[in-house]
Amino acid sequence: QVQLVESGGGLVMHGDSLKLSCAASGRTFSIYNMGWFRQAPGKAREFIAAIRWSGRTTYYKEYLKGRFTISRDNAKDMVYLQMNSLKPEDTAVYYCAADLTGGASIGLEAGYDYWGQGTQVTVSS
Repeated sequence: QVQLVESGGGLVMHGDSLKLSCAASGRTFSIYNMGWFRQAPGKAREFIAAIRWSGRTTYYKEYLKGRFTISRDNAKDMVYLQMNSLKPEDTAVYYCAADLTGGASIGLEAGYDYWGQGTQVTVSS
């Protein structure tokens, strides 16, 4: 099993930056990709970005690319999401997720095997 714990959420102002962290533990050697998703009230969970656990390949939701950056630190079993120029519409619960199979569904919830509990990000106008 893999355990994931997100941190770094909070209340920020429009235009601010925030960096989320995701700590992975357990069978981290079995992780293929790590992803970030978010879910706003009343909306479906949305893919943001993913990164290969080994290697440098990254994937982004196209319209978020440029403002959001995913990175990882394998030595610490950590994945990060740097968010810049935040807008009120970025308000959501942010989740990290682990994919152990490396399938083609990297942009879909179904492509991930383990999830964190989420961290709330609120962007005030």
